[in-house]
Amino acid sequence: MSGPQAGWSNGDRALAAGKLMLAWVALLWLLEVVDVATGHALDGFGVTPRDPSELVDVVPSSFIHFGFAHLAANTVPLLVLGFLAALAGLRRFLLVCALIIVVDGLGVWLIAPDGTNTAGASGVIFGLFGFLLVSGFVERRPWGVLAGVLIAAVWGGSILAGLAPTQTGVSWQGHLLGLLAGVAAAFVFRRGPAAPAALTR
Repeated sequence: MSGPQAGWSNGDRALAAGKLMLAWVALLWLLEVVDVATGHALDGFGVTPRDPSELVDVVPSSFIHFGFAHLAANTVPLLVLGFLAALAGLRRFLLVCALIIVVDGLGVWLIAPDGTNTAGASGVIFGLFGFLLVSGFVERRPWGVLAGVLIAAVWGGSILAGLAPTQTGVSWQGHLLGLLAGVAAAFVFRRGPAAPAALTR
């Protein structure tokens, strides 16, 4: 691996990943404080489907939430899944998140029900889940496979529940599109298989 992170130790990577995710979550909470203080003026940055003027909200919608309860529900999974995904490199992590956010936002704009307003980080969360679930298999990295299995064991039930179209007030479309975008990102931004350890005899 080349670039400024090539010489980083595992501790350096973990520290950078942790700082990035704490800053991301802090930004989301700050935005929600501003939203509440302004009478929920930021809620308008959610995506209303098939309105051309709403295309500018495709990216901002992933950073806006409808109340602190909505944000609190997304905080822990975003922190944990984001941290794990960022351990492999911040540049790739940001590219993965950008793809998830854009694909998910555009997909919601295309297929969400009329008269809805969709916002929140759950599309990113579902995307990171999909990315972590399959990237180890795609890259043939044993630790990545193990991480994917553990993540599926911990969050698999919640992810499946979030895909159910029977939930009121939940964008299962955004969840499904985020999940598919994350799986696609695992292929688009895959690394080569881990090199075997050099042994002497």
